Amino acid sequence: MLADICAVAEGQGLAYRGAFHPSPADGVPSMADGTSAGTLVLLGFTGERGWSAFAASAEAKDGCDHPLDRWARRIIGGLADRTQARAFYPFGGPPWHPFMRWAQRADCVHQSPLGLLIHPKWGLWHSYRGALGLAARLDIPSVDDHPSPCTTCMEKPCLSMCPVGAFSGRTEALFDKQRCKGYLATSEGDGCLTAGCKARAACPVGAAYRYLPAQAFLHMNHFATT
Repeated sequence: MLADICAVAEGQGLAYRGAFHPSPADGVPSMADGTSAGTLVLLGFTGERGWSAFAASAEAKDGCDHPLDRWARRIIGGLADRTQARAFYPFGGPPWHPFMRWAQRADCVHQSPLGLLIHPKWGLWHSYRGALGLAARLDIPSVDDHPSPCTTCMEKPCLSMCPVGAFSGRTEALFDKQRCKGYLATSEGDGCLTAGCKARAACPVGAAYRYLPAQAFLHMNHFATT
């Protein structure tokens, strides 16, 4: 079943992002009949892979709000119906599902100094668009145990490239969201808004998989306007 899910998902533009067998501590909601999920399968993007499928979709062209979220609901919701699974999304809350925790259970990702999850291959250029909770306990690949690439990155250019020091530690929070959003609302912030976060782009890991300009703008504009 996992191979079938991966094939259908990838044919519609989504990448397999790992899977795990949930325990009660993982916070995975129960199935429709009240039983626990036996397997959670995560789906998303890696680099620009799959972006063309979304860009060609009706959701991307209809001019309505939240096109990527609506596209993900249609694709992943259809997969859930096909496999008698329950679909979960990292948007649409509250309540919010703990996708960062799930991702760290399902794949070789680690928290970076920016707060984003970093992958040893994709770097910071990946995302999670949803998950499928299945009743069956499927055979799944083991998770690689590569250490975080951030542990051997001495210079950490990501922390010094933000034009307004949103990652400088000036507040108790890891990321000063309001400082960043305020800058994006100015003419000086147009470069970050249209081409993507300069701090994120400074990371040398996975540089070959950086988002396309239109892809970066969609995410930055959504962040700036919500």
